[in-house]
Amino acid sequence: MIIGLAGVGTALIMGGLAVFGALTYSVDRTLDNEALATAEEVAAMVNDNKLPSPIPVSGAQVVQVVDAQQRVLGGSATADRLTPLLRPHELAKALSSEAVMIDGVRLGVTGPLRIRAVQAAPATAPVSIIVGLPYGDVLATRTALRNALLITFPLLLGALALIAWRVIGWTLRPVEQLRAGAEQISKTRRISGPMRGERLAIPQAADEIHALAVTLNEMLDRLADARERQRSFVADAAHELRSPLASIQTELEVAQRLGEGGTLPADLLVDVKRLSGLGADLLLLARADADARAPARLATIDARDLVAEVPKAYSGARVQVNVVAHEPVMIMVDAEELGRATGNLIENAQRHARTRIEVAAFVDQDQAVISVSDDGPGIPPEDRERVFERFTRLDDARGRNSGGAGLGLAIVRELVIRAGGTVAFTAAQPPWNTRAELRLPMAPAQQSGTDLVAHPFP
Repeated sequence: MIIGLAGVGTALIMGGLAVFGALTYSVDRTLDNEALATAEEVAAMVNDNKLPSPIPVSGAQVVQVVDAQQRVLGGSATADRLTPLLRPHELAKALSSEAVMIDGVRLGVTGPLRIRAVQAAPATAPVSIIVGLPYGDVLATRTALRNALLITFPLLLGALALIAWRVIGWTLRPVEQLRAGAEQISKTRRISGPMRGERLAIPQAADEIHALAVTLNEMLDRLADARERQRSFVADAAHELRSPLASIQTELEVAQRLGEGGTLPADLLVDVKRLSGLGADLLLLARADADARAPARLATIDARDLVAEVPKAYSGARVQVNVVAHEPVMIMVDAEELGRATGNLIENAQRHARTRIEVAAFVDQDQAVISVSDDGPGIPPEDRERVFERFTRLDDARGRNSGGAGLGLAIVRELVIRAGGTVAFTAAQPPWNTRAELRLPMAPAQQSGTDLVAHPFP
């Protein structure tokens, strides 16, 4: 719209200048033609030796007949009979077919005069016919027109801007509705599954916006189909792998107990358990994509109890986990899912920490915060969001024994979003190099201690 208004403003300015210039040229040309016509008539009288005194003129014209010695030979009743209107250099300029402007003080009138002159009589004794016209009214009219244009054009441009803003806003309102609908779908990430019917509203008018909405919905349908096929494949593959992996794990555990196969069963059990965990993670994420999991079992709990229980599973781990939780932190969550999310963060810290890990629970700005900090190598700021993507592993996490499959943090984000919270890696203060913060809303005071079943958060 700004570019359009700039174009309109430029066009108005150029048009105004053109009109002003055309009117100025037309008025000057009319006055000059009138003066020259009078001069030609007087010249004819001079040539015929029939010059009257005073010379008859029309309107407010001023006529003088001047000889080569600048003597006034005749003139109209409005002219000075003693002093010529033009000085020698001005007369020469006027005789060269050029208009000359002089001050009206010379004639005793207010306002300037526009002078034109021609020669008459034989070349041996030439005389100059000087014709002047009052120019003050013309200049006043021109000034009034210029001021009117300078005042009117900004007002007109402002009116056009207001009209354009209203018209363009009304025209683009369906586009804004499409954008808002697309943003909502993008935030909820619901283009498939039970909420597949969430699509962009189609305007009733059969115009280009209608066609755009139809095309975008068709694109969303194709994306939903592709995502559904991908999710179905991942879910089916993960589900079908569970039974054979469980069977293989059982056989390897039996062989290990019976002492058969040497160290091979123990070595294979590590890989089988890893594959089983990967299958379970894939199945969880596939169900999250389809929104097919059971509703979260919400209960009001103290986050201090949660963070105190989770590290117990890592009592014999390579790096000791310390817990810092002093004040009550009441939250309403599915304790099992939040425990899984916190456990995944601790497992991630275990893989990278050098000597210490700290799990803390506290309240910050009416939000419950569970943080997991470690003194490992840290995560570069540009990678702190990327690590939550599926199958994302940084270079130092690609080892077969130490690195995960790249699904743990993705599962953390899914579970935290399901609980209505957020998770992110933030800047850590020494001695910590990595800090993950899990933020959740505080439990309502009136629902403290009450269990209920709720739908999953979008």
